[in-house]
Amino acid sequence: MPPVVLALRRLPSPRLTGLGAGLFASAVMLAVGLLDLLLLDGSPVVYGLLFLPVSALTALWVRTADLVTAPIGVPIAFAVGVVPVAGGTGGLGGQAMAVVTALAVHAGWLYGGTLVAGLIASVRKVREMGRRQQRTRTATGTTGTTRTTGSAAPVAKSAKAAKAR
Repeated sequence: MPPVVLALRRLPSPRLTGLGAGLFASAVMLAVGLLDLLLLDGSPVVYGLLFLPVSALTALWVRTADLVTAPIGVPIAFAVGVVPVAGGTGGLGGQAMAVVTALAVHAGWLYGGTLVAGLIASVRKVREMGRRQQRTRTATGTTGTTRTTGSAAPVAKSAKAAKAR
């Protein structure tokens, strides 16, 4: 196996609920925003670059049943974390305008992270549907071939006849 695949398999694989994934992403992005403000004086490029892996981890760690929440939760997390980076002045109104401006100016990072989460969640969902279909085929004993004529009744008769032999 390639070393990248082996390294990825060694990563933890927690399964977060939809709410847990949103809280995880929001908490991490708030921490990233605060660290970015303290260390780099609120660099939006660093904040955006760090948003992409957080989006990927959120989509990878959410439970299969809650996959639809990953592309919904990461933009909210971006907005939560951009508050310290926005740097507004003049009270609550000035801070709100700075956050709205930062969201508009850095929409590319926001869309990129949402796209990453959406793609990962979609791939995971398609793979899960394939596994479920494979389990169903295995449980029913079919091989996946379909008949073009006839109905289910002759198939059942032939299966009974095969068991009787």
